[in-house]
Amino acid sequence: MILDRKASPAIHDAVTFDYKLPPINKNVLDNGLPLYWLDAGVQDVVQVDWIFPAGLWYEQKPAVAHATAGLLKNGTSKHTSEQIHEALEFYGAQLKVAAGNDNATVTLYSLTKHLPALLPMVLEIITEAAFPEAEVEIHKQNAIQRLLVNLRQCEFVANQKIDALLYGADHPYGRYSKKETIEALTREDLVTFYHNQYDLSNVRMFMAGKVSEKDVKCINDIFGKTTFPKKEIKQLLFTPETAAEKIHRINNDPNGVQGAVRIGRLFPNRHHPDYSPMVVLNTLFGGYFGSRLMSNIREDKGYTYGIYSSISPELNGGSMIIHTETGRDVVENAIKEIYHEMETLCNEVAPDDELLLVKNYLLGGLLGDLDGPFSILQRWRTLILNGFTEDYFNNNIQIYKTITAKELQTLAQRYFGKADFHEVVVI
Repeated sequence: MILDRKASPAIHDAVTFDYKLPPINKNVLDNGLPLYWLDAGVQDVVQVDWIFPAGLWYEQKPAVAHATAGLLKNGTSKHTSEQIHEALEFYGAQLKVAAGNDNATVTLYSLTKHLPALLPMVLEIITEAAFPEAEVEIHKQNAIQRLLVNLRQCEFVANQKIDALLYGADHPYGRYSKKETIEALTREDLVTFYHNQYDLSNVRMFMAGKVSEKDVKCINDIFGKTTFPKKEIKQLLFTPETAAEKIHRINNDPNGVQGAVRIGRLFPNRHHPDYSPMVVLNTLFGGYFGSRLMSNIREDKGYTYGIYSSISPELNGGSMIIHTETGRDVVENAIKEIYHEMETLCNEVAPDDELLLVKNYLLGGLLGDLDGPFSILQRWRTLILNGFTEDYFNNNIQIYKTITAKELQTLAQRYFGKADFHEVVVI
């Protein structure tokens, strides 16, 4: 067959494609620890995640979760921080530790062939972190310095304020770092949190890349031979205490020429039936560069370089927030237009061609996510950590493909009431 180079190839909408999440394997190590893994790589690289219930939700004292994560690899009972970092550099590997609202994640990136050399080091870091006093003091000084610099930035202050208004300043999702809370941290605080939360009996492990049963055996030989008593994680309960006052204006810099705008409300997490349909509505409203907010407030009015809305689902709640930075002289005009776009979505059905564009954008993004082992692993991590199966992924695909403009209008009427949103402007 001769290819006709004068004829354009057929164009297919992403909504017509079939989407299948590649399967993930689950092995139970000799000591009962779960390992989820998939072989989906063509390069000799691997990502391994160890996920612990060690996020802000489990803090007994403010700022301890981030500090513990930040210092986990800065020395063990056998090796100094310098020795650990030199070993990682020798193998061309990267080890990251980060604490989020719910979990803390230890992530190793490496050539697959170096796993036998690197895994014992990771096990030592996870089980024998020392938190040297000198390292704790350096971390506190650096954290305070970063905080003082960030507090001069209107967008940083606005992010702090909106979360505190939605959840309450004492809620884990609304609590933010302060100079005095960082200063009050002690090595004993970190050690206590580390022993309580970074316990192997509660870890979940994930691995992806160019891997095989041989690499699974390697993990089992190192992590599956450890013994430990089962430690029950204390389930903490927090109820959001949303501020009664809805409008907040903060003068952070008398000479500032730019204002950070945050408009937000609480919103259910992934377990709520409205979450997945709301992903579609949020994308149309402010979730991508062609959204209503961007077209109006950036392209038409010229009030900002960028404006977005986002949904942040956590294990124990969630929020929806619109965020932008504008000139201080047009802040109120921008806010007025944000509510105008909400009202329009409540009162008018979106055109079919606009909804098709949004669906193609969402599903096209999914195609990219299903193209590499690390992004596929991220999809599976989200499902597993939230207690979902592949059915949840498949159901979302159907929602993205079939949701109607009328259904989006009903959803907008349910969640886009101006009275439900809090406003923060920081200049």
